[in-house]
Amino acid sequence: MLSVASRARFLPFIHPITAARQRLRAWWHQRLPRTDTLLLTQRNVYIVPTRAGLMFGATLAVLLLASINYQLNLGYVLTFLLAGSGVVSMHLTHNTLRGLTLQLRPPKSGHAGTPVLMDITLGSSGKARFGIGLRADDTPAAVPTWTDVEAGGHAQAQVSFVPATRGWHDMPAVRAETRFPLGLFRAWAIWRPAARVLVYPRPEQPAAPLPAAQAAPAGPAAARRTSDSGEVEGIRGYRRGDPLKLVVWKKAARNLETGGDLVSRDTSATTAQSLWLDWQQCTGLAPEDRLSRLTAWLQVADRAHARHGLRLPGIDIPPDHGELHLRRCLETLALWH
Repeated sequence: MLSVASRARFLPFIHPITAARQRLRAWWHQRLPRTDTLLLTQRNVYIVPTRAGLMFGATLAVLLLASINYQLNLGYVLTFLLAGSGVVSMHLTHNTLRGLTLQLRPPKSGHAGTPVLMDITLGSSGKARFGIGLRADDTPAAVPTWTDVEAGGHAQAQVSFVPATRGWHDMPAVRAETRFPLGLFRAWAIWRPAARVLVYPRPEQPAAPLPAAQAAPAGPAAARRTSDSGEVEGIRGYRRGDPLKLVVWKKAARNLETGGDLVSRDTSATTAQSLWLDWQQCTGLAPEDRLSRLTAWLQVADRAHARHGLRLPGIDIPPDHGELHLRRCLETLALWH
């Protein structure tokens, strides 16, 4: 039995064909320009026979040899009839892709380790197209997404890929292929979209409990809220025994001019609870694991509609809530280094 190190040392020699295919695919992709809209033409659509097509050709050769050897007139008719069908099938397969337009919609951000969807619009300005499959070109084992396009219409298709790390990612190359109508030939085209997608850190599973909220000044916004008694929080009527330093003299003077009473500051409304998601609260974890925990905390706090802030080394995002705040925090985590 070979050890793990031995298998790793001999791994490049076990699959030379796979390695050669990967190098050839990378070289080919580098030669293709990036664009979010691609028109398939004679120059970028390729066609080869399938295994069924090769067997079909071998069968035609056997029929032709048998017809020549035994002088079978009906054998000639059958052979050339089948050969003509194969030639027509080749043109139909190629024309299914030729003239098709591929367009990528702006991608939505996702998390590392989860599928990111590419929304693709297929358009045909002429005839109808049938049996068109789309998949990421770097995942040959993936099941293609099959769709049809009506004559002069459009169709929607989704292709997914799984980014392994956070940050900006280029969209992978997309392979469009078809074997319509008889499956004797396979036509395909490679498309490299120009769009990029921002990938957020992978959230921790299961999420750790949220840290405790901290007392923080409520700020001027709290002094403008109205309590159940009808008074303004932060300012209340004067009570016997209130220290003179709590009396709001400017407002009291205006109240006295109109026949009102003294007013005092309400010290019970000067503090509020603030939830901070801090890098320092994730001690004992690796940097990427800290980002994963902060990501999970952001999702939990957002689902609870709690005001929360984010603290990273050198970055402070004040407490807030809502979709825009969540997106800002996640983008900060995705691009932090």
